[in-house]
Amino acid sequence: MIGAGIIGLSVAIELHKRGLRVLIVEKGEPGREASWAAGGMLADFPLEMPPALRDLAVASARMYPEFVLELEDEARMKIDLREVGTLLFLNPPADQPLLKDGYLPAQWRELEPNVKAEHVRANRVVFRLQERCVDPRDLTSAAIAAAKHRGIDFSSGNHVLEIEVADGKVAGVRTNKSRFSAGIVVNCAGAWAGQIEGASLGAIPTRPVKGQMLCVAMPHKELIRHVFRTPGVYLIPRSDGRLVIGATQEEAGFDKQTVPETIQELRQEALDLVPKLAEARFLEAWAGLRPGTPDALPILGATSTPGYFAATGHFRDGILLAPVTARVMGQVIAGEKPEFDLGAFGAGRFRN
Repeated sequence: MIGAGIIGLSVAIELHKRGLRVLIVEKGEPGREASWAAGGMLADFPLEMPPALRDLAVASARMYPEFVLELEDEARMKIDLREVGTLLFLNPPADQPLLKDGYLPAQWRELEPNVKAEHVRANRVVFRLQERCVDPRDLTSAAIAAAKHRGIDFSSGNHVLEIEVADGKVAGVRTNKSRFSAGIVVNCAGAWAGQIEGASLGAIPTRPVKGQMLCVAMPHKELIRHVFRTPGVYLIPRSDGRLVIGATQEEAGFDKQTVPETIQELRQEALDLVPKLAEARFLEAWAGLRPGTPDALPILGATSTPGYFAATGHFRDGILLAPVTARVMGQVIAGEKPEFDLGAFGAGRFRN
């Protein structure tokens, strides 16, 4: 397994359940890249989701309570999974038929009295969605602990450079430090997945998409309760009173530096929505690198090289799609028919 983000960890646990011996090779510290930087919204609303992803997203969102309970049990850790819901602010096309299904009437302000009423303009529609959100840092820490509890091995600080092939099938990987033999290799390296070389393996064209975010301590835990998504900013409250504010979407290569002006712009967007956040205490700012693909869809399944599989390119949906990705990858690697059609997600779609 290449990569110890939430996708790699979840797939590794699933394969271990199926009786495979698993080694996770991670270039840095497990769980500290895109998964650690994520917001944790389990957003599966059709207006925001590419059509090809909708079935996977809905299924994965439904799997989350059991997914979290299992990790909590094995890791002996608590994961902050909230079910208060989301208020989604959209400026959608006037002819969108789904609006009638989700429109929230004027009394929405009773749910969140600290939101500035003027923020909702005449051309904006507000949906109240029964979505969950999760703290990705809790989730990732628990997944690491659960994997170790199961006896899954880790090799950290080991950057995979090449997939080794012998007799037309996978033989293992070469890293900056060593070699590991394996009959099955799963590329879950996120934004770095496309940098791994290998003869005749085909393209895994992921790229980094930078997202800057910040976190504040709210003046009191109930200042806002719902997740907020607007065209300019999203706000994600945590149960301990922290509030995550995000996020940019930048084509900036592998640069993870935060820009003070950008962080201030995000903070101002949040203040425009909830003025009482002026009393919030700044905690931290960070940037993460989402794994993007040319068509904004993940890469899932077998490649043209026997024994080589990919589960990467989840872009903004890695946290959401972790449970369902683990399930379908377990099915594919075991030679079973996956319960979802993965035709839209095959690595072969990028061949010239």
